Amino acid sequence: MAKHARNSPKGRDVFKTPDHSASEHDAMAFRSPSEKNLRQLEAAHTWHPFAQMREFLSYPPLFIERAKGLHVYDTHGRRYLDANSSLWTNVHGHNDNALNAALIRQLKKAAHTTWLGLSHPPASELAAALIKEAPKKLARVFFSDNGAGAIEIAIKQSWQYWMQTGFSQKQEIIGLTHGYHGDTLLCMAAGDSGDFHGKFKKFFPPAWHCPRPENASAAQTRKSLGALERHLKAHAKKTACLVMEPLLQGSAGMYFHSPAFVRGVARLCRQYRVHLILDEVFTAFGRMGQVCVCKQLGVTPDFLCLAKGLGGGYLPIAATLTSEDIYEAFLGRLEDGNAFIHGHTFTANPLACAVALESLKKLKKLIAHGTLKARIKSFHKHFKAAFKNHPHVAAMRYGGLAAAVDLVPDAKRPHKKYPLGARAGLQVCLEARKRGLILRPLGDTLLFVPSPAMKPAQHAQLFKKTLAAIAAALDGKNKPFPDFYDYASCFKDHD
Repeated sequence: MAKHARNSPKGRDVFKTPDHSASEHDAMAFRSPSEKNLRQLEAAHTWHPFAQMREFLSYPPLFIERAKGLHVYDTHGRRYLDANSSLWTNVHGHNDNALNAALIRQLKKAAHTTWLGLSHPPASELAAALIKEAPKKLARVFFSDNGAGAIEIAIKQSWQYWMQTGFSQKQEIIGLTHGYHGDTLLCMAAGDSGDFHGKFKKFFPPAWHCPRPENASAAQTRKSLGALERHLKAHAKKTACLVMEPLLQGSAGMYFHSPAFVRGVARLCRQYRVHLILDEVFTAFGRMGQVCVCKQLGVTPDFLCLAKGLGGGYLPIAATLTSEDIYEAFLGRLEDGNAFIHGHTFTANPLACAVALESLKKLKKLIAHGTLKARIKSFHKHFKAAFKNHPHVAAMRYGGLAAAVDLVPDAKRPHKKYPLGARAGLQVCLEARKRGLILRPLGDTLLFVPSPAMKPAQHAQLFKKTLAAIAAALDGKNKPFPDFYDYASCFKDHD
């Protein structure tokens, strides 16, 4: 511990446990391990995703012990509204009775049996259910266990398809500027996430990134489609596939484009014989109001990638859907060497399949009854009311159950940003945590991704708490703290 403390910024003991009242200490004594021990374990052994660990360990970690409905509870029993849907996965709330029952029914039968050389009923039923919800011509489902895996599979299948049909020169991947599709090698190549993946660029296969539309306007749509067509005219013969999220780029900061852009991309891909891979890892399962965005838009991709909400926020599961035509290019005798040799240990886990089936069933009812549409309307209403003319909001973006605001010192000068070292967005999110709200920043952009289960009263609560957090973090003298570590050194969950 001493070694870590010496290396911490400005020599601070970043793992010091805050004082607690006698009653809190009594309550903690019954927990095993104690909060203090958990913090020590955290500091000594963990390495969190997307984290500068020195920064992450500079303030007290939040240990979530249980969850119910739209709330999560820490080891002290404090309640937090989950405005992040547990990283955009939760569809029906935590600890849902129907999903729990589906999980338990399957658990009494088998927790896991391999899908390599065997099958099981939940996977066959889920595959059929997904095909029913997908656009026509998609007929086959290849399961995996995360969104990046689903994209990686689609790109590999595209490559192998072209190899086996006499077009082995078709290798280039097209993505959109600022796109993000995951952190495995092919996903990084398809994406354009700058600081996230720049260190690995020399290892990428050939890739080109089409300038994204900066908004949903007709002018931006034409500009981007024009750039894409010019590139395809020159390079289609060596291009295998194009990867994009339909309607919005989620991890880029909730940037939206028009249905016309998605349809235009699909048209150009068909015209120039380039596979269209739609990444609906984020946009599907109610996020944009339907099970699948592409079906709503009347667009049939060559590959459709699903994850996140597919498992209802319970277990990791993903799927890559494709057409019968593509599937048939992989058929033959084993000695032909044209099978798709790819798989994961927990592919099509029975528990995940069972809960995914139940989640899909519940979601379809929400859509059919108009409940989801009404909740989206409520979310938009409260979002706009909260941030319209806000002095620290340079831009607002929203659609479906996804929204973002860009924070700045003065909205009248939107191009002037907070110093990077201040981590203003993170300071706001930690102030939200004090107020019983879980938010996650993307730099100084706040992302709002509520569960489809969230109701109007909770939408109001979400934005009321957010506004209070913004005021606490950004308003007043020397706010935000110019150096995040100064803020972290005095941060406590509750004043």
